[in-house]
Amino acid sequence: MWAQIGMGFLGLCAGGIVASAAVAFLIGLGIIPRYAGITHTADRILLYEDVMMLGALAGNVFYVFHMRILFGAWGLGVYGLFSGIFLGGWILALAEMADIFPVVARRLKFKHGIPAVIIAIALGKMTGSLWFFYKGW
Repeated sequence: MWAQIGMGFLGLCAGGIVASAAVAFLIGLGIIPRYAGITHTADRILLYEDVMMLGALAGNVFYVFHMRILFGAWGLGVYGLFSGIFLGGWILALAEMADIFPVVARRLKFKHGIPAVIIAIALGKMTGSLWFFYKGW
């Protein structure tokens, strides 16, 4: 029993370190201030950072202790929707910060249709994810 308690504590500590590093990475890249600037809610930036940290730690607790989300299929769908929005926003914000789209557009001599390309990328990621979970890989 003590070994399990010790391993649970060790898992929480290790997960907390990884979660903190991920949140620090997002904050360090300026993604959170960018979102706050776009939504005109810069006065709540500390709240955003705190909520991100709490979400990362809550995810760690759910993973380590194999807790279940008890909201049925609808709750799982809502969770999946918000997780997908978060991950997609993170990926696009990282791509924007790295200036990937302007470089690729310039090299491919793209002048029109960049929003359509971004939407196509997002739909492709969504389709691939749905196919992955449907097949149960």
